[in-house]
Amino acid sequence: MQVDQTDRTDPTHRTERECTLALDAHPYRIQQIRRIVSAQLRYWRLDPLIEPAASATSELLANVHRHAQPDKKCGVRLTLADDRLTVAVTDHDPRLPQLRPAEPMATTGRGLAMVEAMSDSWGTDLLPGEKGKVVWFVLRTPLTVPTLVPMRTTMPFDRAMPEPVPVPERIAAAA
Repeated sequence: MQVDQTDRTDPTHRTERECTLALDAHPYRIQQIRRIVSAQLRYWRLDPLIEPAASATSELLANVHRHAQPDKKCGVRLTLADDRLTVAVTDHDPRLPQLRPAEPMATTGRGLAMVEAMSDSWGTDLLPGEKGKVVWFVLRTPLTVPTLVPMRTTMPFDRAMPEPVPVPERIAAAA
């Protein structure tokens, strides 16, 4: 497994953070990736997004494990930009997943429905040259509430005001 991290700032001072992982989608790896996603979001101070992002990522990786052909090699990319977190899972299978209604008692087939329910948006794209696909979802980042810091003054307000400047006698007499 390979993990890479980058932080980029563009000319408008917008920062984009990215973490990429390359792996084989096997059940024991899926749990590792879930822990890595959780740790990364904690590092980016996005604690409220940990559960939905880790769960939806696990579902997409489980789909790669169950359905992707010819191999289970895949990538996970987390991108934090502006007010959203985008998680994208790529694999080498060009067949696009389809959201299907699940039977109430079914034990499988609910993965994409769960991703849809947990995310603000999701979708799929084919990679160029029939090299596979990417399945992605977006979560809006929580608004940060500014911390109010109490103001400390070293003297009472009325004493902090400047004293009136005396007008020189020559100017006063001329007026």
